[in-house]
Amino acid sequence: MPIMTVELFKGRTREQKRELVQALTDTYVRVMGGRPDSVTIILSDVAKEDWAVAGELMADKYPD
Repeated sequence: MPIMTVELFKGRTREQKRELVQALTDTYVRVMGGRPDSVTIILSDVAKEDWAVAGELMADKYPD
């Protein structure tokens, strides 16, 4: 039973998330085999001020 975790910035629409999880599920099944109902995906929305790369907050790098 694969479990995928995707962390992304807050602000994506439900439709975008729906499309993403369907594409990830379809791709996993196509490449690795198995059944779609065995694929679990967890989406975690993270605020830009809670995400940093190379010592820089993403809120500073990508202000709204």
